[in-house]
Amino acid sequence: MSSGDQDGTAAVRCTGLSYSFGATRAVDGMDLTVRAGEVFGLLGPNGAGKTTAIRAVTTLLPVPAGMIHVFGHDTAVEKMAVRRLLGYVPQQLSADAGLTGRENVALFARVFDVPRRERAERVAEALAAVSLTEAADRLAGTFSGGMIRRLELAQALVSAPRLLILDEPTIGLDPIARTSVWDRIGEIRRATGMTVLVTTHYMDEAEHYCDRVALMHRGRIRAVGTPERLKADLMEQLRAQQPQGAGEPAAPTLEDVFRHHAGSGLQGTAANGQDEGESFRDVRRTRNTASRVG
Repeated sequence: MSSGDQDGTAAVRCTGLSYSFGATRAVDGMDLTVRAGEVFGLLGPNGAGKTTAIRAVTTLLPVPAGMIHVFGHDTAVEKMAVRRLLGYVPQQLSADAGLTGRENVALFARVFDVPRRERAERVAEALAAVSLTEAADRLAGTFSGGMIRRLELAQALVSAPRLLILDEPTIGLDPIARTSVWDRIGEIRRATGMTVLVTTHYMDEAEHYCDRVALMHRGRIRAVGTPERLKADLMEQLRAQQPQGAGEPAAPTLEDVFRHHAGSGLQGTAANGQDEGESFRDVRRTRNTASRVG
């Protein structure tokens, strides 16, 4: 299923995207369009293929030409052009505990080739954007989980990306820290017009913060639309299935929509029995690739 876009402007366009780990098909013919300027949620349980799709979009996993375009650039043949457009916060913690918050962000400024004369100001702006100015000169190893996630967000923002990609940005955080991270994302997006592509299995977050969502299960997109539209479509189906004379069905949540399309619960594993994106070998491969490409 393709999400389509009405005005022809796409931040990300995936066409028949497929990727396998050995005999395991993690992403299976995914067609998807993320419109420029929107917050787009890619939803699904562990094992759905979300992280694999994100790694392909960020060029960390190789795919054939023509499968993925980022602002019109083919990720297979224009890797560096694509990377210059991206800010990326992976699932795995990427901040260095032995560096201060400021040093962590400054390191990313150098990696992403922010001009030397602009680095100090851009680092300060990125830290301020995520409310870490006061803690900037503390070691990252002293930060709480929510602060680390905000620090990683600053790292991704220091290069002023057109597309911010967040892979499970609030996983493991308490509700207050989750809200804090999303508040920062929303403020930055409103100020800059940046496109945000986020993966999550927290349906409440997607319902509240995303303009549109795609529901992914077993490597395939099952439905795409605004949270309200998807819930309204399911409500119509529930009404049609109600016995004559029965009362109004309960209003569905986005989690109900997901269960309807996925046909299973929100916990799942890949075909090889491991949570997708969580195998140590896959994590190590991604980190090694990231170190090579900077």
